[in-house]
Amino acid sequence: MRGSTKSNWENFWKSKTNVHDVYSNADRILRNLIAVTDLKGKSILEVGAGTGRDGFGLARLGAEVFQLDYVESSLAIVRTLSRQEGIRVHLVQGDAFTLPFPDLTFDVVFHQGLLEHFKEDEAQRLLSENVRVLRHGGFLLVDVPQRYHIYTVLKHILIFFGRWFAGWEREFSLPELERILKDHGLSVIRSYGEWMYPSLFYRVLREVLRKFGIRLPLYPQVGGWLTRLRARIRERARHSRLAMHTSLSIGVVGQKA
Repeated sequence: MRGSTKSNWENFWKSKTNVHDVYSNADRILRNLIAVTDLKGKSILEVGAGTGRDGFGLARLGAEVFQLDYVESSLAIVRTLSRQEGIRVHLVQGDAFTLPFPDLTFDVVFHQGLLEHFKEDEAQRLLSENVRVLRHGGFLLVDVPQRYHIYTVLKHILIFFGRWFAGWEREFSLPELERILKDHGLSVIRSYGEWMYPSLFYRVLREVLRKFGIRLPLYPQVGGWLTRLRARIRERARHSRLAMHTSLSIGVVGQKA
């Protein structure tokens, strides 16, 4: 079985000379954290910083945000963006399996697009470290790909042919993710699903056309009543069980006793 290696991520982030050409997570991490706690004054750790944009919104609300990654190319992007946007965050180059923090350090720990890159034993170690540095009463948010999606099929085809950017990746069902957090002693207090926007069709089309020198905008430039209607439907259905079983991404927030 292939793995997701450090070199995969060094190469991936080095290739992203224009980070604004990388799809963001919109505000779903922020939305689901403010639904369970007031972020002002909270100490928050993001494990696997990526571009760091998930943590910026938390810092704007008065949280003290630490962003950890093990590849320097990722942290270089976060450093540049934080300066450009005037956001103060603490950058840490470190190992997610051996976090460089004492027990009970943070009010919130979160990661998005991280757990799926580790096999079962590694994932358990990662989550144990998350819980170790979390204060009693604190929150752990884990956001991963949802299993039952056409994206999963396409991803595993690319993995089979050695063409997946991360080398290897897996996915989860919502009950599975909830169970995993419970197994680590957390109480599940919130679950959510997030559909892909723009659609998978648009993203694939955009990548294909780029190879022919045709550049579509990152997000489709469509306005009017249809766009507004689709946005309202997505918003209302976001926390339904249907969304959680058909969405691209799912997340669970657990609380430590």
